[in-house]
Amino acid sequence: MLQVLRRGDDAFRREAGGPGWWPGEAVVWIDLLKPSRAEELAVEASLGVDLPTPAEMAALEPSSRLYQERGATFMTARLLARSHEDAPFATPVTFVLVGGRLVTLRYEELRAFNVFSGRATAADEARGATALLGLLDAVVERLAHVLDDTAARVETASTAIFNRPRAGDFRPTLTGLAQAQSLNALIRDSLVSLGRLLSYAALAPEIAESPGDAAHLVSLQHDVQSLIEHAGQQAAHVTFLLDAALGLINIEQNGIIKFFSVVAVVFMPPTLIASIYGMNFRVMPELAWAAGYPMAIGLMLVAAILPVLWFRYRGWL
Repeated sequence: MLQVLRRGDDAFRREAGGPGWWPGEAVVWIDLLKPSRAEELAVEASLGVDLPTPAEMAALEPSSRLYQERGATFMTARLLARSHEDAPFATPVTFVLVGGRLVTLRYEELRAFNVFSGRATAADEARGATALLGLLDAVVERLAHVLDDTAARVETASTAIFNRPRAGDFRPTLTGLAQAQSLNALIRDSLVSLGRLLSYAALAPEIAESPGDAAHLVSLQHDVQSLIEHAGQQAAHVTFLLDAALGLINIEQNGIIKFFSVVAVVFMPPTLIASIYGMNFRVMPELAWAAGYPMAIGLMLVAAILPVLWFRYRGWL
């Protein structure tokens, strides 16, 4: 899908890219979402650039993600996608500044783009660099929002861990923490990728020649750095809660094992006495005593009580 934002328009316009397509001088932003090959070729021909392929966008080498070519600045970052679903992931998004225009190339719907498109039309963004910085602002805001939601989930898990009733089930809490840790890692990956992009964006002529845009870029870099630190602290908190939950599980399991161990020790001596007098030998003097039965019961009670008293004295109970 190819859509464009022109100066003075109140919304994006979807256009059919094909041979001879021309954006016009009023176009500020060209957004390519899952574009067809014809749309890619139309944009490349009209702007005189070669857009990266999906494989090049996903490459790990910084030279493949951040570069300048034919007067255009290409910047690719891995952004969080489908954060509100069960299986979020990072997807590459390419930003191109060329001829005073912004070109974005992506293959997933991103909520930050939808949010900013409304702001951009209302504010009537006049330059591609200004649109880029505003769009990156929306991306950072979205990541901060998701990070705050994740922090709230972690706090809920923390309360569930330390105020949990005895014999409660830890599985939902551990599952929630694992999901929060995975999402937090994706957020941090996106922020680090954005940090590299912002550092390279300072080399773009459209931004370097505008003091206002350069100052805006520095502010974005500070925001991203603070969010990276926040994500790191949150990851440490999740790790602590996972360790605490596993420690409490071990304590409960040790308590159960301890209980059965004490019961086994308490009943072992009485069982031994009962086993001795349960043997059917002819010569057992106690069998003929009138006090034999009370004596055996008394021995079993004493043998059961003495271990309990010893355990209490040692502080094991």
